[in-house]
Order: sequence, then C-alpha cells, then structure tokens
Amino acid sequence: MDFAEKATGKPVDKPVPPMFTPYKLRGMTLQNRVVVSPMSTYSAKNGLITDFHFVHYGARAMGGAALMYTEMTDVSADARITPGCAGIYTDEQEAAWKRVVDYVHDYSDCKIAIQLGHAGRKGSTKVGWEGYDMPLDKDNWELIAPTALKWDKGNQTPREMGSEDFVRVRDDFVAATKRSEAAGFDMIELHAGHGYLLSSFITPVSNHRTDDYGGSLENRLRFPLEVFKAMRDVWPVDKPMSVRISSTDWVGDKGVTPEEAVLIAKAFADAGADIIDVSTGQTLPMDQVTPVFGRMFQTPMSDRIRNEAAVATMAVGNIYETDHVNSILAAGRADLVLLARPHLMDPNWTIRSAAELEYHGDAVTVPKQYITAYTQLETNLKRAAEMAVNA
Repeated sequence: MDFAEKATGKPVDKPVPPMFTPYKLRGMTLQNRVVVSPMSTYSAKNGLITDFHFVHYGARAMGGAALMYTEMTDVSADARITPGCAGIYTDEQEAAWKRVVDYVHDYSDCKIAIQLGHAGRKGSTKVGWEGYDMPLDKDNWELIAPTALKWDKGNQTPREMGSEDFVRVRDDFVAATKRSEAAGFDMIELHAGHGYLLSSFITPVSNHRTDDYGGSLENRLRFPLEVFKAMRDVWPVDKPMSVRISSTDWVGDKGVTPEEAVLIAKAFADAGADIIDVSTGQTLPMDQVTPVFGRMFQTPMSDRIRNEAAVATMAVGNIYETDHVNSILAAGRADLVLLARPHLMDPNWTIRSAAELEYHGDAVTVPKQYITAYTQLETNLKRAAEMAVNA
C-alpha cells in the first residue's frame, strides 16, 4: 500500500511524497510532515519577545510547514539561558506571544507549538554570537541544578536544588503551561534535553544525587516526569504535547545509553506525551564528548525509539533535503521531520520543496499574496531542469 494511502486511509490516483501526507496528534491535524524546529534567536528583552519575533515566526508560518515550534521559552527569569532568551512568565510576555499566535492562525494553515524549558546550570551566559555557553561578564543570576556541578571551567557553579526548589520549578512550568493555553498555542513541548535543567536530572553525567532523584534511571526521571505530569494535567486534553530528549550523551556507558533512551521515551509516552522529539548530546562541553556527526546523524536514534518503544517520534539534526525527509518517513524512522537551519535561511523551504517535486495537492498552502511568485518559481525550475538535460 502506498504511504499516502496508509496515512489518509483513502486510495490515491498517483504516488504522493511522504512529506506531503497528513498526520494527527490528538485533536490537531497537520497537513504535512514538515516541522520548523525550535531555534534560539537571543533577541528578547527581559524575556519579552519583540517585533523581530513577530516577523521571524510570521514568515516561517507562511512558508508551508505544517507545524512550527518557538525557541525554548523560559518559565521564569532565572530559567533563561541568556539575557536575550524569551519567556512566558509575565502578562506582557503572554500578550506578546498571543499576538504571534493570532497572526499564525489568521494568515496561515500552520500550527504553532511553544517549547518550554529551564536552563539549569547552562544559564546566565552570553547570547550566541557573543560567546556560546560563555558566562556573562556582569549581572549574572543564580543557577540551580540537581548537583552543584558547573557547566564548564569558566561557568558559574549552580546551587544544588532542595525541596523548595522542586516545588517552585514545577509550579513555574505549570503557570507557563496555563499562559501558553491563554496565548492560544496549539501544542506544547517540554524541553528535557541538551543539558538544560530537566535533562541534567536524566543524565548521570550531571546528576550525582543520592536521594530519590538520583542514581537509577527511575530516580533520575522522577522530577522531569513530575513536571511533565503536572503540565499535562492543566493542558487541554485535546491538545498534544511533545518532549525533546537527548538520546545519547556521546560518552558511552558513562551517560544515557541508547537502551536507556528507549525507556526514557516510553516513560514520557506513558505519562501522556504524544510524540518524542529525538535529539542528542549537548549535555557536556564539546571537548568532553565524541559525537558522530553527519547527514541525518540523529535519525538512527529516532528510528530505534519509534520501533522499539512503539512511540511516535520526530527526527531532527542535519536534515536539509527533500530526499532526506521523504526517505526518513518512507522507511518508518520517524513520524514527523524537523528542520532548523534550513528554515532560518529559507522560510519557504516547504513551498519550494513542493515546487521542486511538482506537487499540487492540498498539503501545502501557498499564501494567496504569493501565488504569482510560486507560479514563476515552478516555471523557472522546469526551465532549469530542461537546460540541465540539454547541457
């Protein structure tokens, strides 16, 4: 049976590229399988997003992808990675996000999800272009973590979390979840990867606790699951939730192993997660790890989790061509595919892909304001193909 027939439950006249088939998560139906991945832009002011974000997200919403994630949006001021990171912990911040969400819903068929997170020991650092993961020169804020281990030699030492911190952080995530619903988001992602606070509980490289929140995988998952369940309880039942995880720390048995990653994904799915965003690493500085980079380098982890844990997954990481997306989906290695940097350079990546594949179905919406440009794009692509054949 054709991939599109499986996806829609209906016969198709001719093969449809897998990336242009629908996908449903709870009450939300996506018109295709392409997703704009979360990407930090470091352009907020005191946690408040600006007109930059309005234009940035508005442009990518109109580019054809079915779902768009925000950058990691922090649940409190001290949860930020940098002074330029976005938040949703004040009324003003909530209203600014609602303006973005309303635009996306009014002018596109794209769904929009907010990624909520807490930086933990990776916080109080400079914005990316001033020095990635480098500590601030002044105006630092207190950091918290499962264990008092600094991120790197020059970074601040976080304070080990106590009982009051557990309650406050959980409540901050719950409050941010409620604000996200008030702002109109279609979906929420909990960031439990990349060495941020919840990730630093899950991996033994940063969690050296000897109480109920450290040691075994069950214990290391305890607080992240408590946070997730508290969020799920206040998030509408018909709206989906995803969780981003680091499926390996790239340090072998000293960190999260592929076998544990399957169990981590299953634990979040059992708690109510609808799909797992499968990333890797960023739990230790680069000089302490041995990652294996390359084209679609994280997709094998998504493949393993999807097929061993029977959990829906999203593949992400160095995916940039239509062939990448279609092959991942057709092979059953993921249910959705996230593209990050390709969407930074080309907000219309999905629309352009539809033109390249000569796809004319309803899985990609070309804004009516841009129809003439799309027609010209198709003509130019055909002419280029003919010239290549005759060269």
